Amino acid sequence: MVKRILVTGGAGFLGARLCEKLVEQGHDVICLDNLFTSQKLNINHLLPCENFEFIRHDITLPIWLEVDEIYNLACPAAPGHYQYNPIKTLKTSVLGAINTLGLAKRCRAKILQASTSEVYGDPKEHPQKESYWGNVNPIGPRACYDEGKRAAETLFTEYQRNHHVDVRIARIFNTYGPTMHPFDGRVVSNFIRQALAGEPLTLFGKGTQTRSFCYRDDLIEGLVRLMDHPEECSSPVNLGNDQETTVAQLADLILEVTDSSSKVRHEPLPADDPICRRPDISKAKQLLLWEPTTPLREGILQTIDWFKTIDQNQYHPPTPNYW
Repeated sequence: MVKRILVTGGAGFLGARLCEKLVEQGHDVICLDNLFTSQKLNINHLLPCENFEFIRHDITLPIWLEVDEIYNLACPAAPGHYQYNPIKTLKTSVLGAINTLGLAKRCRAKILQASTSEVYGDPKEHPQKESYWGNVNPIGPRACYDEGKRAAETLFTEYQRNHHVDVRIARIFNTYGPTMHPFDGRVVSNFIRQALAGEPLTLFGKGTQTRSFCYRDDLIEGLVRLMDHPEECSSPVNLGNDQETTVAQLADLILEVTDSSSKVRHEPLPADDPICRRPDISKAKQLLLWEPTTPLREGILQTIDWFKTIDQNQYHPPTPNYW
């Protein structure tokens, strides 16, 4: 069945790939984005498609559409982006959730919230299960994103409880892949850009902090499976790679596969930066029959190949907070 699907943040790194997948499936796709941190060039190839439409709009303001499903991906997700305008970030999470949930309620549409592993903060539980309440600093420099996403989860849950809206909540862990903004400040894009340019790789702290890197296409498959699950599943679901890697190991891998002569430059660890991050994806495996299939080395090679094809001058650093 052809569905009318709204993707907010649809010109972003993940949003654009999601739009592409949904268009390929034959659905009528509406991509909504204000292009605050995303790039229109991510969706240029979709514009000629009859079943694709782009609307430049800020989701902190209401919009009236007729849709069957909503993927709410709108929000700056990289620290350099969301810390640039923290109030705007918080508004995007909270008001964006209110506006998309209101739309879903009116249309009786199914709606998925792209939440984040940052709701766990600097976790005391490892790996992190969905039942863990987290360890978040509510007034720290990352709080605009962390608490905004936590508030959005509350709104989604209450709309389900009080208005019976069919909601899905995906807690997304570190994701990488082609079409990442080269200046978004994420560790993968930082390292690849610096290694290809022969610049020192910026390593915060000693590099012993861990992350679990999930390839973009694996993550998108998880989102679609969660949305398409036939039964109501309003409780959060972790989506990410459960293989843990230190940031120093990632730096070594990227230096190896790029054959770069770059060295590593150590910088102080940012405030409230999580020391460890690894999802427990047992729920996703059981509920969605989903788990990542792309090995880190293979995904990094594909991402590097894409970085080599782009003109980085088309990706101006959107904020001063990048490395």
